Amino acid sequence: MEIYKTQSQIAAKHNWLLSLVVLVLITFGVLALTQGIALVIIPFLFDISYEDILPLFTGELEYPNGRMAMLFLQGLGGGLAFFIAGWLFSRIVEKADLGWKQQFARVKFIYLLLLLPLLFGFILFDAKVIEWNMNVEFPAFMEGFEAFAREMEDQAMKMTKFLTDFQNFGEFLAGVLVIGVFAGIGEEYFFRGVLQPKLHRYFGNAHVGVWLAAFVFSAIHFQFYGFFPRLLLGALFGYLYLYSGSLVYPMVGHVLNNTFTIVMVYLNKLGVMEFDIEDPESVSWYTVLLGLMVFIICMRFFIQQGNQNNTSHGEVAEGF
Repeated sequence: MEIYKTQSQIAAKHNWLLSLVVLVLITFGVLALTQGIALVIIPFLFDISYEDILPLFTGELEYPNGRMAMLFLQGLGGGLAFFIAGWLFSRIVEKADLGWKQQFARVKFIYLLLLLPLLFGFILFDAKVIEWNMNVEFPAFMEGFEAFAREMEDQAMKMTKFLTDFQNFGEFLAGVLVIGVFAGIGEEYFFRGVLQPKLHRYFGNAHVGVWLAAFVFSAIHFQFYGFFPRLLLGALFGYLYLYSGSLVYPMVGHVLNNTFTIVMVYLNKLGVMEFDIEDPESVSWYTVLLGLMVFIICMRFFIQQGNQNNTSHGEVAEGF
């Protein structure tokens, strides 16, 4: 079970709305501040004028240091910002303890290795969800929303392709660091480490906490045509934390998942293997079922070790 120990008044169950409002304000404040700092620093670090920064957001400017500048912005104003926001809220506002000594004590190397086949199985059957979600069609009366969602998806995909169109090994390493490591650790600290246990306490149900945190995690990316596979991914990370009592597992899983995509994109760039991030190949139902079987078997083993680790059942947020 999640560990989030606090006796702060604002963390009390009856103050749930105030607590969440403060969390939202801190999060958006930190995101704005870190992105603002990044925009100020970029011209000096990457020799890009302020006039040339805005076109980078559309991925249209072929600038020698443009990709590295945007990766720097993503790293400072994305994954790192979520980590800072989560830390400020938990430590300064709620004076909470995530019990890192206990969390690390619950980690076993064999079950970290188990994450590899578990994620592989998940990716296989989640590919069918990705394919379905990308082809969702809305009724006529929702035509306006569909056009808006498609435009947002196209812009997001254009930026993703721009960021991952690595021209050299240095850019590839920067992509792994920013999209894989920073995003994986920062987002898990915020969504699973802070938000999930709070929602668990507020609703009195661990599964509600997992799925609501996963919903927010997916929704904040503002990509409807990737919403459901990202929702399932967020729920997977949530259950890894819930059943293990260690935030290390979802952090490692998130880093591995993101890094896998980055590696596949780079191998495609080198011509080693074919991989189109914009148009995933149709996956056969045999492959989907195989992935589902592998995932279920690995998840059962993971839950069993989690039950052994959680004999004390951890602690969720405690308030007055």
